[in-house]
Amino acid sequence: MSPNARTALATSAAALLLITACGDGGGDGEVPEDGYSIAFLAASSQNGYNQAFYEGMQNAAEESDIDIDVSILDGQFDANTQLSQLENAATGNEYDGIVVVPQDGPSLAGAFPLANDIPVVTGLNPIGPDIDEMEPQVDEVVSTVAVPPSDAARRQAEDVVEYCEDLDPCEVVLMVGLLDSPLDIARRDAYTEVLDEHDHIEIVATVEGAYDRDQGMSAMQNVLQANPDFDVLLSNADQHSLGATVAIEEAGIDPADVYITGGGGTTEAVANVQEGTWKAAYINFPVSMGEVALEQVINALQGDEVETYINADEVGEIDPYATEDTIDPDFEAEWDG
Repeated sequence: MSPNARTALATSAAALLLITACGDGGGDGEVPEDGYSIAFLAASSQNGYNQAFYEGMQNAAEESDIDIDVSILDGQFDANTQLSQLENAATGNEYDGIVVVPQDGPSLAGAFPLANDIPVVTGLNPIGPDIDEMEPQVDEVVSTVAVPPSDAARRQAEDVVEYCEDLDPCEVVLMVGLLDSPLDIARRDAYTEVLDEHDHIEIVATVEGAYDRDQGMSAMQNVLQANPDFDVLLSNADQHSLGATVAIEEAGIDPADVYITGGGGTTEAVANVQEGTWKAAYINFPVSMGEVALEQVINALQGDEVETYINADEVGEIDPYATEDTIDPDFEAEWDG
């Protein structure tokens, strides 16, 4: 595990307001002769965020004194595919534990109780009916490594309100990942809730970026046809914000003249904030998240203490809500997108 992740875990464990009391892992501590086999259920194995999360799991496995094999399964951004994968992974003796980045956390709750009683750790968003409840909502989920998405989205939107203070009207474009995803629905609703409190702020478009640069560019090209003078792009993902930035440049607009933000903290996004091309970025730490997620599932198997909630904003080395003025110029992102 990286020094940053170890430091963050130690700090988080001491902060009772941030992390709940640890639970008993419940395992017997007896390592199988051939070690542990862990299934990583990625929302999409082609997605850069999920790949970085997997990298973190592999890092932690390699640094462990225990023989740990991690296998990645591709959920293809499809809730039914991932539900089937979860049910199958808990059947038979192939896997000892499961780590999942859910495509649809509420629907995955339908897989429980699992066929085998094996520990599950969820990352990025919880499994269960409440997308903002970080404590495990179903039996066998032993830990959540995430941040309430509505809280993070509200914080992003509040920064937009501050930027719009002297603009009347202030025209805002919302770009979220997948408009049918519970995670992105929560983010969109939180954005809208905050911005709607201010009469001078107008949401002129809400579009889907699909965590994809090309789709983000196409969506922004369509937006610009009807709203060429918008002031803010409020987005939950760097990948489609980067595509939107290309479309803005091709339209003859200097991106630095628009408030652009994303989510995830990719290498390009961090550089854009450091250079002043983007006004802000919500930085995530997916490699560190993968490291601590694997640690928790192994703790559960070993019968060691398990942290039932790890605040993903606390596992990195900087304040995740970054601007050109606050970001460390030497900070390096954990992933490329």
